[in-house]
Amino acid sequence: MPAASLLPLFGSAAGPGTLGGPAGSGAGGGARKAAGPGAFRLTEKFVLLLVFSAFITLCFGAIFFLPDSSKLLSGVFFHSAALQPPPPPPGGQPRAPPQPGGGPAAAAAAGGAGSLERIRADHERALREAKETLQKLPEEIRRDIRQDKEKLLQDARGRKEAGAPGLPQRLFRQPVGAVGQEPADPDVRQRREKIKEMMKHAWDNYKRYAWGLNELKPISKQGHSSNLFGNIQGATIVDALDTLYIMEMKEEFKEAKEWVEKNLDFNVNAEISVFEVNIRFVGGLLSAYYLSGEEVFRKKAVELGEKLLPAFNTPTGIPWALLNIKSGIGRNWPWASGGSSILAEFGTLHLEFVHLSYLSGNPVFAEKVMNIRKVLNRLDKPEGLYPNYLNPSSGQWGQHHVSIGGLGDSFYEYLLKAWLMSDKTDEDGKKMYYDAVQAIETHLIRKSSGGLTYIAEWKGGLLEHKMGHLTCFAGGMFALGADGAPSDKTGRHIELGAEIARTCHESYDRTRMKLGPEAFRFDGGVEAIATRQNEKYYILRPEVIETYMYMWRLTHDPKYREWGWEAVEALEKHCRVDGGYSGIRDVYNNHESHDDVQQSFFLSETLKYLYLLFSEDDLLPFEHWVFNTEAHPLPVLHKDDGNKEENQK
Repeated sequence: MPAASLLPLFGSAAGPGTLGGPAGSGAGGGARKAAGPGAFRLTEKFVLLLVFSAFITLCFGAIFFLPDSSKLLSGVFFHSAALQPPPPPPGGQPRAPPQPGGGPAAAAAAGGAGSLERIRADHERALREAKETLQKLPEEIRRDIRQDKEKLLQDARGRKEAGAPGLPQRLFRQPVGAVGQEPADPDVRQRREKIKEMMKHAWDNYKRYAWGLNELKPISKQGHSSNLFGNIQGATIVDALDTLYIMEMKEEFKEAKEWVEKNLDFNVNAEISVFEVNIRFVGGLLSAYYLSGEEVFRKKAVELGEKLLPAFNTPTGIPWALLNIKSGIGRNWPWASGGSSILAEFGTLHLEFVHLSYLSGNPVFAEKVMNIRKVLNRLDKPEGLYPNYLNPSSGQWGQHHVSIGGLGDSFYEYLLKAWLMSDKTDEDGKKMYYDAVQAIETHLIRKSSGGLTYIAEWKGGLLEHKMGHLTCFAGGMFALGADGAPSDKTGRHIELGAEIARTCHESYDRTRMKLGPEAFRFDGGVEAIATRQNEKYYILRPEVIETYMYMWRLTHDPKYREWGWEAVEALEKHCRVDGGYSGIRDVYNNHESHDDVQQSFFLSETLKYLYLLFSEDDLLPFEHWVFNTEAHPLPVLHKDDGNKEENQK
């Protein structure tokens, strides 16, 4: 208690209004001539001092003998908000300083007329609260203290500056192939430099017109955002981090990292797509960490991963598609087969969540995605196929629609890559993948009259002879998985990859702009051509170029580089505008009609796969890296990684 508060009780420098009052006031006023230091006789002073000392001893003694007395002292005696400045707000802006005069100490020091009464009231309240605490059982006191500590931890997690909860120390070792050599062939080197220049054009315009927002509108020259990310911002920055790194755009990578450090905020009241936020934000942060070793990326990835966990709070553990990351309330898309979750969405979490467990030391992330496997393995699959819809409450399939394109695609990709990422120890993932490929080849893969191999869609036993641009990723997937296929199937898987690559190239080559449509059909006398107006657009998608890259790496057939360069020329001619790159509404039209969106995946996937297509194989080699479905490279978790890490600590 400040010494100033005690001055009135000891009568020093007392004036009018202090104890004693003016001379002659009240009954017996003649006994005292003045209210000065000698106003009390020695005996009275002694009694007052004794009473006051006993009172203070009782109050402080009661508190100091309680458990965690320091907390009780601060919580019981010093209630005034003026004595406890609040924490800074999430935005990091300083709050206004506390105003004086709010607490008992300030009031007493100011010497107001009722200061003594306030002090006595505070003492009485403190004594009352101390007595109440003493009457509690020890278990109750410990419980209260534990609850207070938990609340403090939760509050700290909620503040932006706190970042992710404490993570175990980890010795960073950059995986093999984070940086590669220059291409030996000067023509290849020149083409790769052109792709780097495209990346710079896309990045510089995003920085100029939409910095900190999710995406760029390159015609309007302003920011763009879809509802997939809720109020989370910076999708292009996070998506582009690893592309900037492998292209050795060091200054751009540095400014992106600084933005993430200062501005990437997940403490927002927003409903987000669990799938999109996982593959773009979690995947992008994980890759940036593994490439650069910057700790901020690991912390942000784990922080976001924890915010996604409530999506798994369903009767089966199959996560919701949509999640409010503040309230933890989830739901599914209203159009998705009676409230079902979507195969490609809940099946495309495995790679990132296994790495979240690896980097955080928290097994809960891996447990959540392994539970998805258990649910799927218990279900009967029609013709060995996985329908696109699964009800998270009943654990039963929705309508029997099977697609290797939209709604289903990356589920199959993640089965294969889970096995590869585990250093080929995930036998369950391997079996699920190769069994699925066998069912796909039997029931979905067909050949047109013109000799083009395509993957149809299956709807309750009937085939729809349509193939989406998204399905074109499967060529690279089949080729990548060829090495692990049964010995009599290895050649067939490489052949399937090559056939799908050719079909998807034809879908590009048969348009006026040499860019592929969103979907193309094989019926009514047409082959690899979009017949419906709402399927003729191109939104800077990467899947065809992705397959070219895999086929080049696995076969070194030069046609894949030539096909990739054709795509570069088409992008430059039809999609490049002053403000960046835009999608096209109709690839069969003679004149461009731009959609005015530079998708974040153009920087993350399309340009990265082109750059890798014209790089040497030592950059992100397949034996050390797998790519998530947003093209974010994640290292293979080799069997001896854990032992090596322990030995180096």
